[in-house]
Amino acid sequence: MNPLIQFRTPTLPLFITFIFACFGALPIAQALLPPPVPDGGYPNENTAEGDSALLSLTTGENNTATGAFALHINQTGDNNTATGSGALALNTGSNNTATGDAALIGSTTGNNNTATGCNALAGFLFDIHNSGDNNTATGAEALLFNTTGANNTATGFHALFGNSTGVNNTATGAGALYGVGESTGDNNTATGVNALFSNTTGTDNTANGVNALNHNTTGVNNAANGAFALFSNTTGNDNTANGLNSLNKNTTGANNAANGANALLSNTEGFANTADGTGALLNNTTGNFNTASGFQALNNNTSGTNNIA
Repeated sequence: MNPLIQFRTPTLPLFITFIFACFGALPIAQALLPPPVPDGGYPNENTAEGDSALLSLTTGENNTATGAFALHINQTGDNNTATGSGALALNTGSNNTATGDAALIGSTTGNNNTATGCNALAGFLFDIHNSGDNNTATGAEALLFNTTGANNTATGFHALFGNSTGVNNTATGAGALYGVGESTGDNNTATGVNALFSNTTGTDNTANGVNALNHNTTGVNNAANGAFALFSNTTGNDNTANGLNSLNKNTTGANNAANGANALLSNTEGFANTADGTGALLNNTTGNFNTASGFQALNNNTSGTNNIA
């Protein structure tokens, strides 16, 4: 067995100083990496290149660390790949892939995570420590604040940015499911720039299109397909909007169905309305239980109820 190796302590950048402030100096028990440290390939199929990369490794296997402090405190984790300064610096889990400066730096015990982009799934710079599993983040600061959220996929700059504990979310597009504040919503799908941008605790929502369901916060079971569809919805539930600007101004209205560009465009609080056709029920605001089929059908109705056209 190799004797305990004494390493020279390098000059630490700011975020590594934070690491020692939060965790204290970790014991390096019988490290496997012989001097000089690091310098390429080492026992158990480990590869390290960069100042203090894989510095704490003991029994972990099949790890690759490229960049200063990459996989810095990993001791027993296996099958991790870290490329970039500080990538996976705090991680002790397995089967993680981090590409980009500080990517997955906040991950502690998480497994099976993939982060591509500067600060993707990082969190640590904001004192966020991630133990979630099976997350994929592609884009700078995607899933930045994730803590225990699992099975999330974020693709795009700031996608799922504020998600903390939410699970089973998919965000594709810059700012998709951004999550102003702390976001814990589950089972949401957002495709398009700023789709479901404001969602916090809303669940089971689907938004496809630029700014679709943009203002939704706690609304559930909504489906918006088309740019600016259900754009203003905040707490409304069980709405379906298909088409450009359909149900655009709806805020708290529920159980509405709009099919066609500008269908139910002006609806704010009305509920249980059905509009099929471009501009159908265009000016309805608070009317309920209306059914309109055809181009601009019932487009002058504002607050009337129980109308059929």
